[in-house]
Amino acid sequence: MYRNYSRLTARAKGKDFAPNEPAFRKPEIKASPVFQYPVSASGDRRVYVWGLAAHGGLGILPRPSKHKKFVFFHKPSRLRFAEEHSIVDIACGYGFTVFGVQSRDNNILWGTGINTDSQLGSDETERTPHELLLVPRPIHLPLNSPTAKITALAAGRAHLLVLTTEGLFTLGNNGYGQCGRPIIVGEDYRNNKIIHHLPDVVGEPIVSVIAGQDHSMLLTEAGRVYTFGWGADGQTGLAHYRNEHKPSLVKGDLAGQRITKVACVADCVLALSDEGKVFGWGNSEYGQLPGLLDCHQINVATEIKECRSLGRIIDIAAGGSFCMALNNEGNVFVWGYGILGLGPAVQRAKQPTKIPPTLFGLNAYDQKTQVSKIYCGISQLAAVTNNGDLYMWGCNKFGSLGLGHENDQFFPLKVAVGAEVKKVCCGVDHTVTLCKPYV
Repeated sequence: MYRNYSRLTARAKGKDFAPNEPAFRKPEIKASPVFQYPVSASGDRRVYVWGLAAHGGLGILPRPSKHKKFVFFHKPSRLRFAEEHSIVDIACGYGFTVFGVQSRDNNILWGTGINTDSQLGSDETERTPHELLLVPRPIHLPLNSPTAKITALAAGRAHLLVLTTEGLFTLGNNGYGQCGRPIIVGEDYRNNKIIHHLPDVVGEPIVSVIAGQDHSMLLTEAGRVYTFGWGADGQTGLAHYRNEHKPSLVKGDLAGQRITKVACVADCVLALSDEGKVFGWGNSEYGQLPGLLDCHQINVATEIKECRSLGRIIDIAAGGSFCMALNNEGNVFVWGYGILGLGPAVQRAKQPTKIPPTLFGLNAYDQKTQVSKIYCGISQLAAVTNNGDLYMWGCNKFGSLGLGHENDQFFPLKVAVGAEVKKVCCGVDHTVTLCKPYV
């Protein structure tokens, strides 16, 4: 009865059924649309910053606070500038930060922070030079090609090294020859428009640049190290203590060695060879160069024999009064003076001392975690694991360790960065990291 009624109703509405056609049809099942979350490309990068913001080194406009004399961030903060530009490299100086950017309009270099010595360039349109940049501003380089790219950056106390596909450009204070040009007595660096260019070193292509406090180092494709700038503590490694503006080959035990990395942030220098040997020169008044305790200013490269028993060294870092080395098993060794990561009772280590791997996340449930890179600031130390996790320790002035407080940290502690850390740059009182998004 009901079936016939349905047919009659259908016919009344102008629909015809085949004789054997069922009265009711099952609705067709269609696949529901799947929402696709955005996924980052392999080359995408993010930048997280923390520490003192008052000098502009973070690239974030500081908001005045009634409770703080100085504005700072003690936790990682994601930098908006990096969301609007494709960042390829970063470097921190003493109160300023520079960013290498992939761009088609030759604005491949940007800077923010202290600019008292024109280390962040000058602007011809400004009547009064800006000695403090609170947000990133382009630094114009005299490039020939619109396709030029930045390959490496390094920043000192008040000078900047920019390595590009067209050679090396130097900016800022040249009071000791650290920019690689003749010293001009009484030179005014405020709104200074001089940008010095070095296409190569003695015909050798430059592959890496390193900046100390007031001296500079260049690593060539052949594995040779050239230095120039302030030499009062022997940090130029040229067998004298004079200032030198011409890039000159480091003397001593580096002869015949192929150097793969040079590390320095102040006046003590470490160098690593392709064989895993560690060499050092410069200031050693805090025992940064063990085995050479009778002399505090080493002016030639000297092998640190104490590192021979540590296994094959794959990375090095030198701070203000301490040094670090990393072997191929992921073990971190520290020596020198300061907060070394060995607890509050240990302020000095005359020999390379191992930091327990468990402090970097190694445990029974995660036995593959190990440190893969190490970094130093003047008073901060940092390590990045193969998982992209960042651990920091040392002096925590203005929250420069990113741990959410201002207390000094006496052993490595994980920093809550919301991305995979690829590079760490430590200023005197601020930190910048270049990261890869997790998704």
